[in-house]
Amino acid sequence: MSTPYPFTAIVGQDDLRLGLLLNAVSPAVGGVLVRGEKGTAKSTAVRALAALMPEVSVVPGCRFSCDPVSPDPACPDGPHAEAAGVSRPARTVELPVGASEDRLVGALDIERALSEGVKAFEPGLLADAHRGILYVDEVNLLHDHLVDLLLDAAAMGASYVEREGVSVRHAARFLLVGTMNPEEGELRPQLLDRFGLTVEVAASRDTDERVEVVRRRLAYDDDPEGFAARWAEEESALRKRIAGARALLPRVVLGDGVLRQIAATCAAFEVDGMRADIVMARTATALAAWAGREEVTADDVRQAALLALPHRRRRNPFDAPGLDEDKLDQTLDEAGPQDGNDDDDQPDPDPDPDGGGNDDGGGGVPPQADGDRTPPQGEGGDTPSQAPEGSPDAPGRSTGAEQQPVASAEPFRTKMLSVPGLGEGAAGRRSQARTAHGRTTGAVRPQGALTKLHLAATVQAAAPHQRARGRSGRGLVVRRDDLRQATREGREGNLVLFVVDASGSMAARQRMSAVKGAVLSLLLDAYQRRDKVGLVTFRGKEAEVALPPTSSVDAAAARLESLPTGGRTPLAAGLLKAHDVLRVERLRDPSRRPLLVVVTDGRATGGPEPVALAGRAGRLHRSEGTASVVVDCESGYVRLGLAGELARELGGTAVTLDELRADSIAGLVKDVTAAGRAA
Repeated sequence: MSTPYPFTAIVGQDDLRLGLLLNAVSPAVGGVLVRGEKGTAKSTAVRALAALMPEVSVVPGCRFSCDPVSPDPACPDGPHAEAAGVSRPARTVELPVGASEDRLVGALDIERALSEGVKAFEPGLLADAHRGILYVDEVNLLHDHLVDLLLDAAAMGASYVEREGVSVRHAARFLLVGTMNPEEGELRPQLLDRFGLTVEVAASRDTDERVEVVRRRLAYDDDPEGFAARWAEEESALRKRIAGARALLPRVVLGDGVLRQIAATCAAFEVDGMRADIVMARTATALAAWAGREEVTADDVRQAALLALPHRRRRNPFDAPGLDEDKLDQTLDEAGPQDGNDDDDQPDPDPDPDGGGNDDGGGGVPPQADGDRTPPQGEGGDTPSQAPEGSPDAPGRSTGAEQQPVASAEPFRTKMLSVPGLGEGAAGRRSQARTAHGRTTGAVRPQGALTKLHLAATVQAAAPHQRARGRSGRGLVVRRDDLRQATREGREGNLVLFVVDASGSMAARQRMSAVKGAVLSLLLDAYQRRDKVGLVTFRGKEAEVALPPTSSVDAAAARLESLPTGGRTPLAAGLLKAHDVLRVERLRDPSRRPLLVVVTDGRATGGPEPVALAGRAGRLHRSEGTASVVVDCESGYVRLGLAGELARELGGTAVTLDELRADSIAGLVKDVTAAGRAA
């Protein structure tokens, strides 16, 4: 077994180390989610933590790590007779991104269950992680149903396996640690809430610190055992401090005044539910024990807020996580104990210009603005919407010059746009597909290991052969050839590629603000339906890939916000650029079906025969079966209907901005017309 990198040898990353140590002191905190760019010691720190965890005493031979002092009465390997336990190090179990449900929760031997009536259960990773650490690298890339199973087990402290009437339950209490790179996509808000703490990590910009990181890493790679030996004393001291904090934890007092500060803080930041209050209380208690104190202080509450609230205050997927620390300090001061000499009815006439209060930031994340993400208008002069209609700077005038980006309109709930047919892509919430989860639609012979038994089909296949197989008892004689795999239909996530017209004509009459609002709404819908997204824009003389296909909808929203407008309308170039993107993505991920969303008024200018070229580019997409929809941005009393013509060339359908709204009078869900079912 390789020698892990010592925890105490990690340079910097104070928040990351503190979050992990607090969970080691008090596993009831609920785990930690580590967010940050690649190469920031996320995985190294998590793996190093296992060496600091106290050893656990287990029942000899128990595959579920039962405690000999209080064994699980429902343990599948039980009941356990009284016996001396054996000690072993706490485990760190890693859950791979591509793991199956059976690998996570365990699997039943269905054949033995049917023929012999026994619960032959093979434990999964949840059983291996019991009383240890379960580490999920790139947790944001896990399939939703795996994340649901994982977090349910973490919340209940047990794992349940239900298969065709056969039920197994075992204890599963572990320290849950997840790491993720936000550039690759976000977790759903309700899943973020299930992690107790979150920390943001980034590479240091200090030259000396970076030099020390490289020096230590090279020394470790050259001689792991010798490097670990040089840090053995520090590791031992930290291990003893964790054990001491654990022993002190039950004696820590959480006073009513501190509880009031916790409740006031959670209310002030408008977090949903009560989990934040409970996590903050447990974290503040762990902080006091870690500091060797028996009473929680206001500083502990502040530190707990910085660790427990940033990921819970997100109001939508495009809000950056973080807390306004000035607001936090003000809330703690207002909810804290009052000095009897102060006049509570009068505001402070001379507030401290430096913010006063406690500057011990300790952990958490850098301060963020706690307001709307839309930038204020009027900075540095009038915005385009404030310019007079007839002035040269008015958005209504289509010029070749680049115009400054405009703020997007308020997003809205959109109708669901789906790809026709039955796909086999990654699990999601958009188009119909054959999936591992969903409604049962039939049965087939299993190809490889059986994962979803179709009981009726299996019995029907075995029934005619019972006399020939010499059946004499009540049990059904089942052979491998009789087993049938259930086929299921659910929904998949798609690749939604946006092709956005950013030409001068789109800037007319402030249309670009409405267009950005519509695309932002579709991006929010893509986030909720677990799609990948990409962004192609065209303006002037060419088209560009503003964002290659990614799971990070936040990145797409950021690119959209800074999108300038102006120039001619090279529509054909935009469609051909989209064709190149889709061609590459089909090679990378052939099972993920694309949905092309073209946002334009349909005009095409620049170069010879621009309209004819756009038509040929549209027919190219239709010939390859790409599902498409055109969002018609044309406005005014006189409409040319060019977007509708483009939709017919693409073999798709056109919707106006008004029809895109889920609550519009048009009312019906629009499925994209398949290519070949043409106009």
